[in-house]
Amino acid sequence: MKVNKLKVLSNVKVSERYWHMKLDASSMTDSIKPGQFFNIKCGEAELPFLRRPFSIYRINKEEKTIEFLYLIKGQGTIKLTDVVEGEKVDIFGPLGIGFTLDKEWDTILLLARGVGIATLAALAQEAVEKNVKCIAILSARSNDDLLATEVLQGFGAQVIKVTEEDGTSDVQNVQQLIEQLLVENDIKATFTCGSKRLSKLLQKISRDNHIPAQIALEEHMGCAMGVCYACVCDIQEEDRIHSVRVCKEGPVFDLEKVVLA
Repeated sequence: MKVNKLKVLSNVKVSERYWHMKLDASSMTDSIKPGQFFNIKCGEAELPFLRRPFSIYRINKEEKTIEFLYLIKGQGTIKLTDVVEGEKVDIFGPLGIGFTLDKEWDTILLLARGVGIATLAALAQEAVEKNVKCIAILSARSNDDLLATEVLQGFGAQVIKVTEEDGTSDVQNVQQLIEQLLVENDIKATFTCGSKRLSKLLQKISRDNHIPAQIALEEHMGCAMGVCYACVCDIQEEDRIHSVRVCKEGPVFDLEKVVLA
């Protein structure tokens, strides 16, 4: 991992709350795994002082580009929208532990909410490239926020959409969907990101059905290198609960081990 200054190929608004940025990664030598993230400097001014973490959205090895889908949430992301095509962005990474796809997992289920959809998109891309059947339940406030739907379908994933706007995103309905998918498909592993309620649901279902599961956690970060301990979470291993750093030991963890308060 190292600092790179990558040329911006595009940085455009794609919905009321989301932007999409595509960078020329031809100068990068590090391999990137789905679930990993980059710490991006949001402009050249003194403020915002800290970089912002962004999970990788799409990796295009042929074009040698990487993409990020980000939610406008605060000063950093607002500043990032000022970056235009042709400028360079200072990014640090790839960082953290990514997702694992075991060879015997020929069918997987993704459950994502909000910006967590972007985190799982790269995993769907890798899964389809490895001839793994990928089923994705995508949850959002509105259909306007389901930005990765066409991307995942383009990869070949089966996509099921649930939204507050349509009254279909409540936990009970999602539970029924997952249980039906388990009946219809021999799902070998599950993955989630973006919602604590849905993560708790998938944790229980996966545990009850003895299905391995992974989660990508989203936390506020300071250094993103494991020094500041600003992004800790609790992990339970056997009878012991201990704290780990999301940026260093994660952001991807075994879902069964994560304490979801």
